[in-house]
Amino acid sequence: MATYLIGDVQGCDAALGQLLQKIGFSSSRDSVVLLGDLVNRGPGSLAVLRRLQALGDAAQCLLGNHDLHALAVAAGMRPVGRGDTLNELLAAPDCPALMDWLRHRPLALLQEHHGNRLLMVHAGVLPQWNAIQTIAAGAQLALALRQKDYQEWLKSMYGNSPAQWHDDLAGNDRLRIIVNALTRLRFCSADGEMEFATKEGAGSAPPGTMPWFDVPGRRTAGVTVAFGHWSTLGLINRPNLIALDTGCVWGGCLSAMRVDGGRRELFQVNCEAAQTPGVFK
Repeated sequence: MATYLIGDVQGCDAALGQLLQKIGFSSSRDSVVLLGDLVNRGPGSLAVLRRLQALGDAAQCLLGNHDLHALAVAAGMRPVGRGDTLNELLAAPDCPALMDWLRHRPLALLQEHHGNRLLMVHAGVLPQWNAIQTIAAGAQLALALRQKDYQEWLKSMYGNSPAQWHDDLAGNDRLRIIVNALTRLRFCSADGEMEFATKEGAGSAPPGTMPWFDVPGRRTAGVTVAFGHWSTLGLINRPNLIALDTGCVWGGCLSAMRVDGGRRELFQVNCEAAQTPGVFK
């Protein structure tokens, strides 16, 4: 049995199909965790969701910012954006069922492989949170999305404040900072104040900020954290850090990392070549 992590798919179903073929994925034997942003920007969001739903328990899918945006658009809480590629999904007869499936996905996962803990999120982790607090924060947000009135939360999801965590935050403020940390975070200050304007690579940190994983003393330093979201960061494969958004939808690769067995193995397909069966990078 093999366990794989896959970075941001963003509607690139052809690449996803070829990557699963390349790793020899079997839903009866293997498991895969997709690190969020399953949909949007690419041409095949509908096909991606249908494929992943059909894999059942063999595929665990984290929610990313584009997935939450798709839920908000489908619920009528947000208009379709200029760069969105969600129309086929929104018009599909099974869209309501797919959106219901999507909103029941988690926002953080914690697994153990050969004595090593692996924490998985879409974007980042606030330096004040340890692994258990990160899972608890994700569970709070997941619970809000699973309520009958979840549309009301989606309406208030957007915004950059509060930018800094406090344990006494409550209500929408608490949920908004959780969603921003888990699905949007790139840079923050040493005391965890988040910055959202900068989307370039790690070397472009605004004054007074740094990549969230470089904050001295962050409380998740003792576990391996795997994430996507940051295409300009590129692939990172360190003992305690795995970054897997390699810009598939922007002409880069779709990446998978095998993480079981005490060692890691990288697999990639070139997104542009993914339209031609059998062509891999």
